[in-house]
Amino acid sequence: MRSISLAAAKAHLSELVERAGNGEAVRVTRRSKPVAQIIAVDTPRRRIDIAALGAMTDAMPPQIESARDFIRRMRDADRY
Repeated sequence: MRSISLAAAKAHLSELVERAGNGEAVRVTRRSKPVAQIIAVDTPRRRIDIAALGAMTDAMPPQIESARDFIRRMRDADRY
């Protein structure tokens, strides 16, 4: 776990929040003593509604060409 002083944490808060969001815990210290910890929030994953997913995919228009042909056409046209 990374430790950082309060003054440095105030100066680099957005970077510390980004690191915490990526799973790295950060300990904030004042006068070399830990006073706070920045960690990611555990958000519960939502369950997928199979009926809604099926309705959405059924409403999609059918593809005219296969994915293989589409990728090859894009590659050969020099468009990435």
